[in-house]
Amino acid sequence: MYSQDRQQMRQIFLVVREKQQAREPLSPMEAIIGQVIDQHPEYHPLLDRKESLEQEFSGQNGQENPFLHMALHISLQEQINVDRPPGIRGIYQTLASRLPDLHQAEHRMMECLAQTLWDAQDSGTPPSEEAYLNCLRRLL
Repeated sequence: MYSQDRQQMRQIFLVVREKQQAREPLSPMEAIIGQVIDQHPEYHPLLDRKESLEQEFSGQNGQENPFLHMALHISLQEQINVDRPPGIRGIYQTLASRLPDLHQAEHRMMECLAQTLWDAQDSGTPPSEEAYLNCLRRLL
C-alpha cells in the first residue's frame, strides 16, 4: 500500500471506514486497513469527515498524523507477514510475547520504522534494513 499522492492515500482510509459503517464487503487489503481503523477508535471522527483529506498535521505539541500512524501499522504488518526484512517476524513474536498485547508491540516497532524512514528521507538514500533491524533488536 503505497502512493506518492497524499490525498489518494488518505481517501483509502475514508472509503474503508465508509464501507465498514455500511457493512459492505471489503477486499483483502481493505480488511487489513479496516482492522487498523478498528484498533484506533480515536480516529473515527476524523475518518468520518471528508475535510480531513486536506487537514495538516504539523507534529507540534505532540500532534500525531493519524493517517501516517495507521499507514505505519499497515506497513509493519505487511513486513511481518512476508518476513521482510528477514528476521522481523521473529523479532515481532518475541516482543509481542513480552508485552501485554500485539498493538503495543507494533507501536514499539513502528518507532524504529518511522526513524528509519526519516533517516532515509533526510539523507536522500534508501532505507537501511541493517539500521532498521538493529533498532528493532534493541527493543528486545
